[in-house]
Amino acid sequence: MRKEINRLTDLQTLEPEVSPFKMWPSRPLKMNPESSSVVFREQKRTGISVSEVDTGAQLVAGLTSALEPNEALRIRRKIDRHVMPMMCVLYGIQFMDKITLGSAAILGIQQAAHLTTNEYNWLGTAFYLGYILFEYPQNLALQRFPVGKWMSINIFVWAVVLACHAACKSFRGLLVVRLLLGACEGSITAGFLIVSSMFYTRTEQTLRVGYWSLMLGTAQILCGFVSFGVLHINTAGFEPWQWLMIITAIMTMILAISFWFLFPDSPTNAWFLTTDERVKAVQRLKENQTGVENKHFKMEQMIEALTDPKTWLFALLSALCNVPSSLLNQQSLILASFGFSYLQTTLLSCIPGVIQTLTIFTGVRLATRQPNSRAYVGAMYFVPAWLGVLLVNLLPWSNKAGLLVGQFLAGFSVPGFVLSLSWLNNVTAGHTKRVVTNATILSAYCIGNAAGPLMWKAQYKPRNHIPWAVIGTCYTACPLLLLVIRAVLLRENRIRDAEPVDDGEEYVIERITEDGKRMEVKVDKEFLDLTDRQNRAFRYVL
Repeated sequence: MRKEINRLTDLQTLEPEVSPFKMWPSRPLKMNPESSSVVFREQKRTGISVSEVDTGAQLVAGLTSALEPNEALRIRRKIDRHVMPMMCVLYGIQFMDKITLGSAAILGIQQAAHLTTNEYNWLGTAFYLGYILFEYPQNLALQRFPVGKWMSINIFVWAVVLACHAACKSFRGLLVVRLLLGACEGSITAGFLIVSSMFYTRTEQTLRVGYWSLMLGTAQILCGFVSFGVLHINTAGFEPWQWLMIITAIMTMILAISFWFLFPDSPTNAWFLTTDERVKAVQRLKENQTGVENKHFKMEQMIEALTDPKTWLFALLSALCNVPSSLLNQQSLILASFGFSYLQTTLLSCIPGVIQTLTIFTGVRLATRQPNSRAYVGAMYFVPAWLGVLLVNLLPWSNKAGLLVGQFLAGFSVPGFVLSLSWLNNVTAGHTKRVVTNATILSAYCIGNAAGPLMWKAQYKPRNHIPWAVIGTCYTACPLLLLVIRAVLLRENRIRDAEPVDDGEEYVIERITEDGKRMEVKVDKEFLDLTDRQNRAFRYVL
């Protein structure tokens, strides 16, 4: 069977004038140059509207030559040079901005704003309430608008909001700015997942997601040193925690301006690639079977995303992995409770950042070197984390060194969540489905992060046995969930392997040449914006 799609000069600006999958009689069809109607030359053809086609199809349609490995490597390295540094810097700044509340706790914010323990914990939760309320709108905007530009606008707004923290002297004021900060930052991780799938193959994505996630640890180290520095600033009427907010806000503002001008929206229009290199950048992604992007929202893909069991397995994993993230805001307070001074605490707060950097780096490297090992590698890193929970709960309070080691070991679990993000990107196809799935998983991420701070109540201090018991339970459930997800995907692959081979349908689009002639060119199935369920040739990586 041969499926034909009319293609005019600019597919992105045209709207289909015939509904998809409509059957037409075998008769001549008059074409309007301004329309995007489907052309049929045989009786009973299945029509597909232009909106069904991935944007990458415009560049690679009709290509028959294979991309040379050396050329593909050159293109990838060029993309790395222009995309990865900005992603890494932004992710680090974003995370540093998010954890400024934890650093500000020992810099005087609780006393200046007259915060109780519960009010301070609610400020940590408020960030994620803003995040979750705007997560679906943010993801829909990322599909509708240019990704780089939309993220730049959000970075600019959150820089302004971060600076406003310094002017707040009450719980209500801080609550508002924390809500707004979460709303803006909700676009970043979702945008990065989309960008990673646009520019990199499935094999490359595991490492690249790991690379920008490394900045989680780097941000903690940087924030620790900045906090140490502002403790030495003595200005009348302006406290160290306010300087921390202003300094990080200035850094964020500079990044927002840089992002607007330098960060690409897609490989199909990346400023640093030539026309020929854009074609090759898209051609590289054929093995993903996920295309580049599609700006049209597809209701059927949204329904599929919300009814796909793996979406909710990943969502549950995301929520449970991030309940222990509340340790970030409690870190300084817990270390101070061990008897360390404020200066010592700010420096000790850098150590969890070093641990996260090393564990994420080794985790993604192991998962890349060993095929289909994501679940096993992720589960492995929960073992030392669980040991850390045991040490903190069972060692006597007088054993400060042992408690400190346990506290640091509890941060070893991060690679499990980082690997799950790249894994989710690898096993989800269809642009609308990816957008909805990302929003669901990141909403679950917010639920875990929002719930976590609420368990650190004053009556549990100083040992905090109840919060640590909850964290230990999460560290037990998460590796089991990783293994369950792997088993589900392996079973689906085996079902597809047993199915009959595809009948070899051919898809073509119609181009209009400069002299007005119509020419049919083949479009690979990989660029039809099919979901992983619709495309039975799709295989889930493990």
